[in-house]
Amino acid sequence: MKEYVVFTDLDGTLVDAETYSYEKALPAIAVLKERNIPIVFCTSKTRAEIEVYRRELEIQDPFIPENGGAIFIPEGYFEFEYDYSRRTDGYNVIELGTRYGKLREVLKKISSSTGCKIVGFGDLTPEEVSESSGLDLESARLAKMREYDEPFEIHGDERCVDLVLEEIERGGFRYTAGGRYYHIMGDNDKGVATRILTELFSRKKDVTTIGLGDSLNDLPMLLEVDLPFLLERPDGSHDPRVSFPRLRRVHGVGPEGWRKVIKELIE
Repeated sequence: MKEYVVFTDLDGTLVDAETYSYEKALPAIAVLKERNIPIVFCTSKTRAEIEVYRRELEIQDPFIPENGGAIFIPEGYFEFEYDYSRRTDGYNVIELGTRYGKLREVLKKISSSTGCKIVGFGDLTPEEVSESSGLDLESARLAKMREYDEPFEIHGDERCVDLVLEEIERGGFRYTAGGRYYHIMGDNDKGVATRILTELFSRKKDVTTIGLGDSLNDLPMLLEVDLPFLLERPDGSHDPRVSFPRLRRVHGVGPEGWRKVIKELIE
Protein backbone atom coordinates (compact mmCIF):
# COMPACT_ATOMS: atom_id res chain seq x y z
CA MET A 1 0.00 0.00 0.00
CA LYS A 2 1.33 3.43 -0.93
CA GLU A 3 1.85 6.01 1.77
CA TYR A 4 1.66 9.76 1.28
CA VAL A 5 4.27 12.42 2.06
CA VAL A 6 3.18 16.07 1.80
CA PHE A 7 5.67 18.74 0.69
CA THR A 8 4.27 22.22 1.18
CA ASP A 9 5.25 25.84 0.77
CA LEU A 10 4.25 28.15 3.62
CA ASP A 11 3.59 31.78 2.58
CA GLY A 12 0.61 31.96 0.24
CA THR A 13 0.04 28.21 0.52
CA LEU A 14 -0.38 26.72 4.00
CA VAL A 15 -0.19 30.23 5.44
CA ASP A 16 -2.31 33.14 4.20
CA ALA A 17 -0.18 35.60 2.21
CA GLU A 18 -1.69 38.65 3.90
CA THR A 19 -2.59 37.60 7.45
CA TYR A 20 -0.01 34.80 7.92
CA SER A 21 -2.81 32.67 9.40
CA TYR A 22 -3.08 28.89 8.85
CA GLU A 23 -6.40 28.52 10.68
CA LYS A 24 -8.38 27.42 7.61
CA ALA A 25 -5.96 24.53 7.04
CA LEU A 26 -6.14 23.16 10.60
CA PRO A 27 -8.82 20.50 9.88
CA ALA A 28 -6.67 19.09 7.05
CA ILE A 29 -3.52 19.18 9.17
CA ALA A 30 -5.37 17.22 11.86
CA VAL A 31 -6.34 14.54 9.32
CA LEU A 32 -2.74 14.18 8.12
CA LYS A 33 -1.39 13.92 11.67
CA GLU A 34 -4.06 11.39 12.62
CA ARG A 35 -2.94 9.19 9.72
CA ASN A 36 0.78 9.73 10.42
CA ILE A 37 1.32 11.36 7.02
CA PRO A 38 4.51 13.48 7.10
CA ILE A 39 4.14 17.22 6.49
CA VAL A 40 7.40 18.62 5.09
CA PHE A 41 7.68 22.41 5.05
CA CYS A 42 9.56 23.37 1.86
CA THR A 43 9.85 27.13 1.95
CA SER A 44 11.97 30.24 1.57
CA LYS A 45 11.60 30.82 5.31
CA THR A 46 14.49 30.35 7.72
CA ARG A 47 14.95 27.49 10.14
CA ALA A 48 14.10 29.89 12.99
CA GLU A 49 10.80 30.84 11.33
CA ILE A 50 9.90 27.25 10.49
CA GLU A 51 10.52 26.09 14.05
CA VAL A 52 7.77 28.45 15.24
CA TYR A 53 5.23 26.73 12.95
CA ARG A 54 6.53 23.28 13.93
CA ARG A 55 5.99 24.08 17.61
CA GLU A 56 2.57 25.64 17.11
CA LEU A 57 1.31 22.82 14.88
CA GLU A 58 3.18 20.06 16.76
CA ILE A 59 4.79 18.78 13.57
CA GLN A 60 7.98 16.75 14.04
CA ASP A 61 8.82 15.90 10.42
CA PRO A 62 11.91 16.98 8.42
CA PHE A 63 11.84 20.40 6.75
CA ILE A 64 13.53 22.27 3.91
CA PRO A 65 14.35 25.94 4.64
CA GLU A 66 15.52 28.79 2.43
CA ASN A 67 14.60 27.43 -1.00
CA GLY A 68 16.36 24.10 -0.65
CA GLY A 69 19.48 25.38 1.08
CA ALA A 70 19.45 22.39 3.41
CA ILE A 71 17.36 19.52 4.74
CA PHE A 72 16.89 19.38 8.51
CA ILE A 73 16.04 15.88 9.76
CA PRO A 74 15.31 15.30 13.47
CA GLU A 75 17.81 12.86 14.97
CA GLY A 76 16.34 9.36 15.04
CA TYR A 77 13.60 10.18 12.52
CA PHE A 78 14.79 7.57 10.02
CA GLU A 79 15.71 4.14 11.35
CA PHE A 80 18.59 3.70 8.94
CA GLU A 81 21.91 5.39 8.29
CA TYR A 82 22.27 8.11 5.68
CA ASP A 83 24.83 10.75 4.80
CA TYR A 84 24.53 14.23 6.26
CA SER A 85 26.79 17.29 6.51
CA ARG A 86 26.60 18.18 10.18
CA ARG A 87 24.60 17.69 13.36
CA THR A 88 23.15 20.69 15.20
CA ASP A 89 20.41 21.34 17.76
CA GLY A 90 18.95 17.84 17.47
CA TYR A 91 18.99 17.75 13.66
CA ASN A 92 21.03 15.89 11.08
CA VAL A 93 21.57 18.54 8.40
CA ILE A 94 22.11 17.79 4.72
CA GLU A 95 23.58 21.04 3.39
CA LEU A 96 23.00 21.79 -0.29
CA GLY A 97 23.38 25.55 -0.53
CA THR A 98 25.97 28.31 -0.29
CA ARG A 99 26.57 29.98 3.06
CA TYR A 100 24.79 33.28 3.62
CA GLY A 101 27.89 35.47 3.95
CA LYS A 102 29.07 34.50 0.48
CA LEU A 103 25.67 35.35 -1.05
CA ARG A 104 25.80 38.79 0.57
CA GLU A 105 29.25 39.38 -0.93
CA VAL A 106 28.00 38.41 -4.40
CA LEU A 107 25.08 40.86 -4.25
CA LYS A 108 27.37 43.69 -3.12
CA LYS A 109 29.73 43.06 -6.03
CA ILE A 110 26.84 42.92 -8.52
CA SER A 111 25.39 46.16 -7.17
CA SER A 112 28.78 47.83 -7.58
CA SER A 113 29.44 46.50 -11.10
CA THR A 114 25.96 47.27 -12.48
CA GLY A 115 25.28 50.51 -10.64
CA CYS A 116 21.91 49.11 -9.60
CA LYS A 117 20.72 49.46 -6.02
CA ILE A 118 20.09 46.07 -4.39
CA VAL A 119 18.55 45.93 -0.92
CA GLY A 120 18.71 42.58 0.88
CA PHE A 121 17.41 41.49 4.25
CA GLY A 122 20.95 41.82 5.57
CA ASP A 123 20.82 45.56 4.82
CA LEU A 124 17.63 46.07 6.82
CA THR A 125 16.80 46.31 10.50
CA PRO A 126 14.08 44.01 11.89
CA GLU A 127 11.79 47.05 11.90
CA GLU A 128 12.43 47.67 8.20
CA VAL A 129 11.89 43.99 7.32
CA SER A 130 8.62 44.14 9.25
CA GLU A 131 7.48 47.22 7.34
CA SER A 132 8.50 45.74 3.97
CA SER A 133 7.03 42.27 4.49
CA GLY A 134 4.05 42.80 6.76
CA LEU A 135 5.55 40.46 9.35
CA ASP A 136 5.32 41.36 13.03
CA LEU A 137 8.58 42.46 14.63
CA GLU A 138 9.49 39.11 16.20
CA SER A 139 8.78 37.26 12.94
CA ALA A 140 10.91 39.81 11.07
CA ARG A 141 13.77 39.14 13.49
CA LEU A 142 13.50 35.40 12.79
CA ALA A 143 13.32 36.07 9.04
CA LYS A 144 16.73 37.78 9.23
CA MET A 145 18.37 34.67 10.74
CA ARG A 146 19.41 33.40 7.33
CA GLU A 147 21.87 30.63 6.48
CA TYR A 148 21.57 29.79 2.75
CA ASP A 149 19.42 32.37 0.91
CA GLU A 150 19.14 36.16 0.72
CA PRO A 151 15.83 37.84 -0.18
CA PHE A 152 16.37 41.12 -1.98
CA GLU A 153 14.72 43.92 -3.93
CA ILE A 154 16.15 45.66 -6.99
CA HIS A 155 15.53 49.41 -6.92
CA GLY A 156 15.56 50.45 -10.54
CA ASP A 157 13.96 49.98 -13.93
CA GLU A 158 13.56 46.76 -15.94
CA ARG A 159 17.06 47.19 -17.33
CA CYS A 160 18.46 46.99 -13.81
CA VAL A 161 16.38 43.93 -13.00
CA ASP A 162 17.63 42.14 -16.12
CA LEU A 163 21.24 43.15 -15.47
CA VAL A 164 21.25 41.96 -11.86
CA LEU A 165 19.61 38.62 -12.62
CA GLU A 166 21.99 38.01 -15.55
CA GLU A 167 25.00 38.72 -13.33
CA ILE A 168 23.74 36.30 -10.67
CA GLU A 169 23.56 33.50 -13.24
CA ARG A 170 26.89 34.48 -14.80
CA GLY A 171 28.53 34.06 -11.41
CA GLY A 172 27.25 30.49 -11.10
CA PHE A 173 24.46 31.27 -8.66
CA ARG A 174 20.70 30.87 -8.93
CA TYR A 175 17.81 33.20 -8.29
CA THR A 176 14.10 32.79 -7.92
CA ALA A 177 11.11 35.05 -7.41
CA GLY A 178 8.85 34.51 -4.43
CA GLY A 179 5.67 36.31 -3.49
CA ARG A 180 7.42 39.53 -2.46
CA TYR A 181 11.15 39.28 -3.13
CA TYR A 182 13.81 37.90 -5.39
CA HIS A 183 16.09 35.35 -3.74
CA ILE A 184 19.73 34.52 -4.49
CA MET A 185 21.06 31.07 -3.62
CA GLY A 186 23.82 28.67 -4.53
CA ASP A 187 23.46 25.61 -6.74
CA ASN A 188 20.31 24.46 -4.97
CA ASP A 189 16.56 24.78 -5.18
CA LYS A 190 13.47 23.27 -3.60
CA GLY A 191 13.45 20.49 -6.18
CA VAL A 192 16.90 19.08 -5.39
CA ALA A 193 16.07 18.94 -1.68
CA THR A 194 12.65 17.42 -2.35
CA ARG A 195 14.22 14.70 -4.48
CA ILE A 196 16.82 13.79 -1.85
CA LEU A 197 14.28 13.68 0.98
CA THR A 198 11.85 11.64 -1.14
CA GLU A 199 14.61 9.08 -1.70
CA LEU A 200 15.05 8.77 2.07
CA PHE A 201 11.31 8.34 2.66
CA SER A 202 11.25 5.72 -0.12
CA ARG A 203 13.97 3.51 1.32
CA LYS A 204 11.63 1.56 3.58
CA LYS A 205 8.23 2.05 1.95
CA ASP A 206 6.44 2.91 -1.27
CA VAL A 207 5.52 6.60 -1.07
CA THR A 208 3.37 8.93 -3.14
CA THR A 209 4.46 12.55 -2.81
CA ILE A 210 2.05 15.49 -2.78
CA GLY A 211 3.30 19.03 -3.44
CA LEU A 212 1.48 22.30 -2.77
CA GLY A 213 2.72 25.75 -3.79
CA ASP A 214 1.63 29.06 -5.26
CA SER A 215 4.58 30.78 -6.97
CA LEU A 216 7.63 30.43 -9.20
CA ASN A 217 9.99 29.38 -6.44
CA ASP A 218 7.75 26.34 -5.83
CA LEU A 219 8.14 25.11 -9.41
CA PRO A 220 11.23 22.92 -8.81
CA MET A 221 9.48 21.22 -5.88
CA LEU A 222 6.25 20.73 -7.83
CA LEU A 223 8.17 19.14 -10.71
CA GLU A 224 9.62 16.52 -8.34
CA VAL A 225 6.44 15.29 -6.64
CA ASP A 226 3.93 12.73 -7.90
CA LEU A 227 0.88 14.94 -7.34
CA PRO A 228 1.64 18.67 -7.85
CA PHE A 229 -0.95 21.31 -6.92
CA LEU A 230 -0.81 25.05 -7.64
CA LEU A 231 -2.98 27.21 -5.41
CA GLU A 232 -4.57 30.51 -6.39
CA ARG A 233 -2.99 33.83 -5.53
CA PRO A 234 -4.99 36.34 -3.43
CA ASP A 235 -6.46 37.89 -6.61
CA GLY A 236 -7.85 34.50 -7.67
CA SER A 237 -5.33 33.92 -10.46
CA HIS A 238 -2.68 31.22 -10.79
CA ASP A 239 0.96 32.19 -11.29
CA PRO A 240 1.36 32.01 -15.10
CA ARG A 241 5.08 31.23 -14.76
CA VAL A 242 4.25 27.87 -13.17
CA SER A 243 3.02 25.49 -15.85
CA PHE A 244 3.67 21.90 -16.92
CA PRO A 245 1.41 19.05 -18.09
CA ARG A 246 0.95 17.20 -14.79
CA LEU A 247 0.19 20.32 -12.76
CA ARG A 248 -3.22 20.53 -11.10
CA ARG A 249 -4.57 24.05 -10.58
CA VAL A 250 -6.67 24.41 -7.46
CA HIS A 251 -9.59 26.81 -7.03
CA GLY A 252 -8.80 28.10 -3.58
CA VAL A 253 -6.43 30.65 -2.07
CA GLY A 254 -3.79 29.77 0.52
CA PRO A 255 -4.87 27.62 3.47
CA GLU A 256 -8.41 27.30 2.11
CA GLY A 257 -7.11 25.75 -1.12
CA TRP A 258 -4.66 23.65 0.92
CA ARG A 259 -7.48 22.18 2.99
CA LYS A 260 -9.46 21.47 -0.18
CA VAL A 261 -6.62 19.48 -1.76
CA ILE A 262 -5.95 17.37 1.34
CA LYS A 263 -9.63 16.71 1.91
CA GLU A 264 -10.15 15.46 -1.64
CA LEU A 265 -7.02 13.29 -1.60
CA ILE A 266 -7.04 11.83 1.88
CA GLU A 267 -10.55 11.77 3.28
